[in-house]
Amino acid sequence: MTSAERVAVVGTGLIGTSIAMAASRAGDQVRGFDADPEILARAAVRSGLSAAGSLEESVRGATLVFVCTPIPELPPLVAETLRLATDAVVSDVGSVKSRVMREVSATVGPSELARFVGGHPMGGSERSGPEHASPSVLDGIVWVLAPSPSTDEGAVARLESWVGRVGARPVRMEAERHDRLVAVVSHLPQVASTALMDLAATEEAGEPEILLLAAGGFRDLTRLAASNPHLWSDILLANQEAVARAIDLYVERLARLRDEVLAQDAPSVEEAFARAKQARLTLAAKPQVRSGVAVLQVPVPDRPGVLAEVTATMSEAGVNIEDLQIVHSPEGGRGTVHLTVAADAAPEAERALRERWFEPLRLA
Repeated sequence: MTSAERVAVVGTGLIGTSIAMAASRAGDQVRGFDADPEILARAAVRSGLSAAGSLEESVRGATLVFVCTPIPELPPLVAETLRLATDAVVSDVGSVKSRVMREVSATVGPSELARFVGGHPMGGSERSGPEHASPSVLDGIVWVLAPSPSTDEGAVARLESWVGRVGARPVRMEAERHDRLVAVVSHLPQVASTALMDLAATEEAGEPEILLLAAGGFRDLTRLAASNPHLWSDILLANQEAVARAIDLYVERLARLRDEVLAQDAPSVEEAFARAKQARLTLAAKPQVRSGVAVLQVPVPDRPGVLAEVTATMSEAGVNIEDLQIVHSPEGGRGTVHLTVAADAAPEAERALRERWFEPLRLA
């Protein structure tokens, strides 16, 4: 049995508090510190962590420390934490790794750097603050670990073991590669969502009905536009070269699709949609779902308990839900549930839903 750790969390926002909650759930002792006493107090109520009055107090005696602050604050705080917590493995949760690793490496000695493992739990949401924290934020997510060449292998292995114990999946990755990949799958979606929402809000300001026409697709694509502006500004500027390249590649594909539409090149337009559809269906499937997936669109009334009816129906039919999305109608009173299930389970899912008077439509 793995022994409990003494965990310290520095920065008790959404991710920091979620880590504290997951650690407590796993049986660890947890202490936390935040420069904002009000945020720390809210995190303590939410997670049950022991609130410390200073950074030094929070990391004293800790075996694992997670620094969970905005990116500009990470390097000096990590360096100070390594000096104070002399027996702890220290990690951060920044979504950009190269800059953090480079600046920490320049300010601490070899013995301290040996205990630092750069990290990035690939979880969270557009919401912020400890009141939105939950241990489930970490359940099943990929948690990237980006050790430097100077990091001790024992420190990495210890952190890997802990990450697995709280329900996440540790994946080792070199810092530069991490930054290049997240620029495409994490940072670019935020940019695209923000740009699209800004376009609708400003370029069409003379059309007050435009947002009334916004259906589920627009709402899905612009969900990330509700994210913390200051946080995302820091992230994009810290990963500027990789983000700029990702935007350039995206613009190239948009321009290509634009030209195909203007040329009325139906085969090329359809092929672009088909490639994207197949890639999206693959993304929705867990690795063990070998038969592929199907997406069922289920219109539902907007009333309490209806989602529970849909999920209970799937449970009673023995059909596992691989993914689930809810799209609310702008008119109110109804919505649509998109269920992703294994392809070979789709007929049974449709049958069970129809028996409950739902009218599912198979999209793929």
